[in-house]
Amino acid sequence: MRYFLATIIWILFLPNELFGWGFFAHRKINRQAVYSLPPEMIGFFKYHINYITENAVNPDRRRYAVLGEAEKHFIDIDAFGDSAVFKLPRYWHQALEVYSEEELRRKGIGPWNVYLTQLKLTEAFKKKDVKAILRLAADLGHYIGDMNVPLHTTKNYNGQLTNQYGIHGFWESRIPELLAEDYDFFVGKAMYLERPQYHIWEAVEQAHAALDSVLHFEIIVSNRFSEDKKYSYEERNGINTRVYSMEFTKAYHDLLDGQVERQMKRAIKMAADFWYTAWVNAGQPDLNGLVNIQMELPEEKFEYKEPLDVREHEGFSSKREDSNLRQAFLAAIWRRPSTY
Repeated sequence: MRYFLATIIWILFLPNELFGWGFFAHRKINRQAVYSLPPEMIGFFKYHINYITENAVNPDRRRYAVLGEAEKHFIDIDAFGDSAVFKLPRYWHQALEVYSEEELRRKGIGPWNVYLTQLKLTEAFKKKDVKAILRLAADLGHYIGDMNVPLHTTKNYNGQLTNQYGIHGFWESRIPELLAEDYDFFVGKAMYLERPQYHIWEAVEQAHAALDSVLHFEIIVSNRFSEDKKYSYEERNGINTRVYSMEFTKAYHDLLDGQVERQMKRAIKMAADFWYTAWVNAGQPDLNGLVNIQMELPEEKFEYKEPLDVREHEGFSSKREDSNLRQAFLAAIWRRPSTY
């Protein structure tokens, strides 16, 4: 009971950086993507870079509050059968000719949603709707980031099917938080994409191809470390919390041979490419004239009655013995005051 209460206290004061690709990584991806934009766009995006950065995490907050949001963050490729990553229809209307919408949403609609969000961003550029441009650009960067995470392409999304529970947050949060300072995030200039929908599917293909390494190498490294060496304790808000040790994290990271860095860089480049493509397809509207428009930027607010029962990957028991703990965790998301 003492441990349970201590855990509840810790969760209620969780730092923002512990969710999603990791709040840290999603923010980093969006922020770095701005610097790849051409002169005609970079002035507007740099002026609003803090908004683009901070609101990169909104889709993760939205997962537990907005019906239909959770399935936008993943696609369970292996739930569609052999070689599905190469066979699935690239366009949403084509997919609906083969599968029911219910089945598609259950197995994840990540890549189709990326393309839809890009089309919405194009319309926002055409209308020179500053609020919509910023909101959709921030969202699009998030969704693209998710599609470059190998564990967002599988039904074994948190290692729950291979006795590796917790690997999701380890790969996409713990590693970047500890080691991303040494990454080289230079990705070059944004490029126009003739068929952006095919590019997002290429990202899914690459991410899914990396899945075997993500899972297999964690087993190899775990066999080299005893339990007391695999984990360590860090003080967070006055509570000693078990985390993956720096030594274990580095060993796994080294065996992956830069995989996390590569996937982050791909996400950065792709976010810039998609923003640029949306702007070009909108007729290359003048964004410089929008910089000095005085307005209150949109702040997304969440009003919850009860959290939606969506699949999670933050580290709870796969058997859900700790459902009360999960409820406290979710409560922390929507009750925590905004830090933006």
